[in-house]
Amino acid sequence: MTLDRLLGKTALITGASSGIGRATAIAFAKVGAKVAIADISETGGEETVNLIHQIGGEAIFIKTDVSSAKQVRELVKKVVAVYGAIHCAVNNAGIEGVRTSTVAYSEANWDKTIDINLKGVWLCMKYQIPYLREIGEGAIVNMASIAGLRSALPGFSAYTASKHGLIGLTKAAAVEYGRVGIRVNAVCPGFIDTPMVSKDPTRQAEIENWIETSLPLGRLGTPQEVAETVIWLCSPAASFITGHALVVDGGFMAR
Repeated sequence: MTLDRLLGKTALITGASSGIGRATAIAFAKVGAKVAIADISETGGEETVNLIHQIGGEAIFIKTDVSSAKQVRELVKKVVAVYGAIHCAVNNAGIEGVRTSTVAYSEANWDKTIDINLKGVWLCMKYQIPYLREIGEGAIVNMASIAGLRSALPGFSAYTASKHGLIGLTKAAAVEYGRVGIRVNAVCPGFIDTPMVSKDPTRQAEIENWIETSLPLGRLGTPQEVAETVIWLCSPAASFITGHALVVDGGFMAR
């Protein structure tokens, strides 16, 4: 595939202040897209914009809480006002939530996780899809997880529920909007080398041992590897793929 396979397209990525979201934003810039970055973190979001500018790309940052309908609506309107259209949307913003048992979850913590991880993606699609429909084409990628396909870790019931729901939402939207030229897919990363996975240095030896014994490829994935998968799903190379949850996990789900 050529390096300019999305040249001139506009990509909107939420949760792009770090990790997979940042890597995805930079990857879009490298293949010629104009990039709109949305995140709750102004510092991280602006850093991502600066990284894109350093490689000669075009990007803007818009502070957004994806659990707010008003903010998501304004985000999408502003991106269209600046760039004229949205062609690709990557709904990546998410949190892991509190690690505790299902019974011990507080209602507030449950609601926060569902509001960001599931409701937030629904709100993004709610306001993105009308603009994609206007131009008669578009690709949406929702960031799920292997936790959307199985219970990967104990203590994350809200996260697991949100990601299962996200895959269902992705499939429903794919069926509804395929005939108007909009493809909707999900990516399900496994254990990726991001702060969410490797943020506890006291468990480094435990984590390394688990990687060696549990992952067929024997290592964590990188944010860039997930980003390349997203780029492919948004590109013409994936033109006949919609409603799919694509696993990027180093073979974990195959065990």
